[in-house]
Amino acid sequence: MDLRVFYQKIRQIEAALAEEDVVVISLETPEGGKAGVPSEVRKAVAAKTIVEGRARLATAEETREFRERTAEAVRVAEKLAAAGKVQVTVISDADLRALKSGGKKA
Repeated sequence: MDLRVFYQKIRQIEAALAEEDVVVISLETPEGGKAGVPSEVRKAVAAKTIVEGRARLATAEETREFRERTAEAVRVAEKLAAAGKVQVTVISDADLRALKSGGKKA
């Protein structure tokens, strides 16, 4: 393939992409690439993988579903991280005795 034509195709596809970050769907490749895996990439990377035949641009529906799943995964991860936090309060001996004796402070 002529390199000039290759890079011209990349520039054309990149110019046609409206958003800076786009979702692409992988295609099966002879090197073992798995088909159907969505990824969100910069438009320069998307254009290159499309020209190389390693991916295709995701449809609007596929993009929406991917971003919804990603947002849900982030929410779940944040919830798990918050649940794993341990809160510790340091109190003095006098306050501990006061708590044990029913709230009366000496």
